[in-house]
Amino acid sequence: MRFNRRKFLLLAGVSGLGMGVLGRQLIDRGNAGSHLSQQPAVQTHGTYPSPAAAQPAGDPLLRFVAIADTGTGYADQYAVAEAMNRYRQRHPYPLVILAGDNIYTNGEISKVKEVFEEPYQPLLINGVKFHACLGNHDIRTDNGEPQLRYAGFNMPQRYYTFREKDVQFFALDTNGNADWTAQLAWLEGELKSSTAAWKIVFGHHPIYSSGHYGTNQALIDSLTPLFQKYGVQLYINGHEHNYERTQPIQGTTYLITGIGGAQLRPVGRSPWTAFSTSRYGFSAIEIYPDRMEITAIGADHQVFDRGTIQLKTFKT
Repeated sequence: MRFNRRKFLLLAGVSGLGMGVLGRQLIDRGNAGSHLSQQPAVQTHGTYPSPAAAQPAGDPLLRFVAIADTGTGYADQYAVAEAMNRYRQRHPYPLVILAGDNIYTNGEISKVKEVFEEPYQPLLINGVKFHACLGNHDIRTDNGEPQLRYAGFNMPQRYYTFREKDVQFFALDTNGNADWTAQLAWLEGELKSSTAAWKIVFGHHPIYSSGHYGTNQALIDSLTPLFQKYGVQLYINGHEHNYERTQPIQGTTYLITGIGGAQLRPVGRSPWTAFSTSRYGFSAIEIYPDRMEITAIGADHQVFDRGTIQLKTFKT
């Protein structure tokens, strides 16, 4: 499973001939009547926008990247990691949200070097900090405890919060065996006491989804009333191996970014879908005083979606 640079290039070439065919078949299946959006895909000249184009109103308060379903150690993960590093060189960011399934297939911490430390080495050596949560594959080994103890994932416990400037993040354990009674009480308390203008929650499982697993009614019932009550602007997740950004639903935008390296799956669309597709990449998010800008960037360095969340969404 471990790849040096030569092995990676060889596998990337094989991927273009073999695995690329399967991946294209999956994408084409998703695109046939499902790769739709309420706005056209972003057209760019070359790759992602220049700093001036991306920041028309000055530098953001905070910029970060979000990915999920990453930990395969395969060529597609390395390609996304390379794109993340190339983006950082032009648009520096201090942190990455890692929304679960950090280590395939069974969460074995013994694989952490080849599925985390090696792919993201250029980011790690430049001080980029990853904040992870547990996915369903991660809890297959000792219920995820080895990953909680691994310093590189920065998980002080199964659910936790941290703040960067005027942005507060809330990490959840969305697995079925989580202590939901305690976790929901904790989340409400933390949301209620937060003074941050921007509140972002992340977990592994989708709440609203047009993909393989679909919308999760249990999570809608338990989480979305808290999001609405306390003004959560964004929920980030993986589990679905695709990309989907919703229109604001009762004030909250739902972002699926499970395109970090695991085999892609088709995605459809729903009445609340703003954009959906199946292609490898990551989400880059910039926070300004009045808005949040979401940019989806492919492993080929091309921008394929942009969306804006206004801070005023929850103001009365």
